Amino acid sequence: MIGIVSYGTYIPKYRIKVEEIARIWGEDPEAIKSGLGVKEKSVPDLDEDTATMAVEAGREALSRAEILPEKIGAVFVGSESHPYAVKPTATIVGEALGIGNGYFCADLEFACKAATAGMQFCFAMVKAGMIDYGMSIGSDTAQAKPGDALEYTAGAGAAAIVIGKDPIAEIEATVSYTSDTPDFWRRDLQPYPSHGGRFTGAPAYFRHVTSAAKKLMEICGYSEKDFDYAVFHQPNAKFPARVANMLGFKEENIAQGMLVRAIGNTYSASSLLGLCGILDIAKPDQRVLLVSFGSGAGSDAFAIRVTDKILEYPRNAKVWDKANNGVYLDYALYLKHRRMIK
Repeated sequence: MIGIVSYGTYIPKYRIKVEEIARIWGEDPEAIKSGLGVKEKSVPDLDEDTATMAVEAGREALSRAEILPEKIGAVFVGSESHPYAVKPTATIVGEALGIGNGYFCADLEFACKAATAGMQFCFAMVKAGMIDYGMSIGSDTAQAKPGDALEYTAGAGAAAIVIGKDPIAEIEATVSYTSDTPDFWRRDLQPYPSHGGRFTGAPAYFRHVTSAAKKLMEICGYSEKDFDYAVFHQPNAKFPARVANMLGFKEENIAQGMLVRAIGNTYSASSLLGLCGILDIAKPDQRVLLVSFGSGAGSDAFAIRVTDKILEYPRNAKVWDKANNGVYLDYALYLKHRRMIK
């Protein structure tokens, strides 16, 4: 069996509430919260970025399973907020984790699904016998233009997934669904992304997520009834709830993974943090459907079966404990933390 042998998460302690952002722009906070299903979002500290958060998540993943850093044969960091335009984040992370010099390494970028692509790379490399363990990290300090709708949800966080043999959660199958659908983009040297408004819904998010999920279930011979949990990319709380309903899942199947309600959209870490929230409580032989989404656009879907190894795994520092432990900022401090004051 090949699958997830360990995982680690990191969420900054700072938060800003929807009410505080709405106060600045004269918006109705109750309408915003109702429309997005998000009450607050995480904010990176002044000295935090994609690389530092990735290192924290990676360290937790290694320590939990007592994996020696030199056993990691590949490191992939998926993000759309890499600190350098030309200089890999993954080399910084690998060095900080003490992995050494002889390993595969790359930065990945496919909007919010880059890290699940990294999981697929690691899965294939372990299966091919090229490496013993591979680590894929989703880490983002999501950008949002002040006053834009994205500002209410663009959060920060990281999740690290280690892939190898004898896993706590077997990856039974994985597939992807991809098209050239330009729903969200940021041109070179532009500080903030642009989006296609309602165009990001039906032709982008919903088409790709449902198509990838259905393709996976067809290949595996599964239906929604074969999965105890499901986690989807979370640009807000409304989209994953709606797509779950479209695929036949209920609130009880998705609630444990809906971190977006507490910390906003963590972009490349979003669906992985949701998966980690589920693995924190999952029992042997339970199945999880994971479907990411990246604008541009594509989705990666995974059928994951929890194994008996989960009973021996130290599930301390649960992701929901981190999500629910925040220090609140006003809008001025938020701008300072996001380095928007020049």
